[in-house]
Amino acid sequence: MTRTDKKVSYLPKGKGNALTPISAARGVEDAFKMRSFVDLYIRPLFCQGIGPFRWIAVSGDPQDIRTIDDMILRSFSSNHPIVSWIEKARDHVKFTGLPARIGWLGYGERSRLALMVNDAVADGRISAPIAFTRDHLDTGSAAMPHRETENMRDGSDAIADWPLLNALLNCASGADLVAIHGLGGRGVSAGVTMIADGNSATAERLKRVLDGDPGIGVLRHADAGYDLAIEQAERTGLSATVPSPQT
Repeated sequence: MTRTDKKVSYLPKGKGNALTPISAARGVEDAFKMRSFVDLYIRPLFCQGIGPFRWIAVSGDPQDIRTIDDMILRSFSSNHPIVSWIEKARDHVKFTGLPARIGWLGYGERSRLALMVNDAVADGRISAPIAFTRDHLDTGSAAMPHRETENMRDGSDAIADWPLLNALLNCASGADLVAIHGLGGRGVSAGVTMIADGNSATAERLKRVLDGDPGIGVLRHADAGYDLAIEQAERTGLSATVPSPQT
């Protein structure tokens, strides 16, 4: 519900901040033909399995997050976007509630970080388990035709099979928590959480889940015909998991 011109009006659900329906209501005739920020800027990242990834200190101790900050700065290339972000976040972003960070990481990078953290929990450099999760706005976890999957190349904007397959894959891979969300007519999404507790068996599950979760997103976009996703699937070996078409 938005108040404009001293009148209360109900606006249709739209992209993100409802800019599109507001523009249409104010007379912009081609408002719904304009491409969204996901379509223009985020989808190329999704094609590579890149999306917003979170880590949360169960201990409540900010030092555990700062230890992970240091690990990222040492272990990732200096020109990787996550390095620039962590340098800024540790100086300017204040913790609220449990100390946490979020950063954009892709296929292979999420599990790489999680395995380093799991080792650090095991040897005491991090004082307690770390929870890993990610946003709904991610490569393979949502069917939301007004945002995440708007204007998909193959017309699969509202097809909910992919987030359901994402959830099932995460269950089969051994995730600690998997959720499927109905979003009140706006779409369907799947959530996942893994806990790095320092155990060697956990390391195996971290690798499976945190590779499989964005990996299915790469394949989803490859299936939809995006060249960047097809190239990423071939480069990382994900394409080998897809049966060849019968001739």
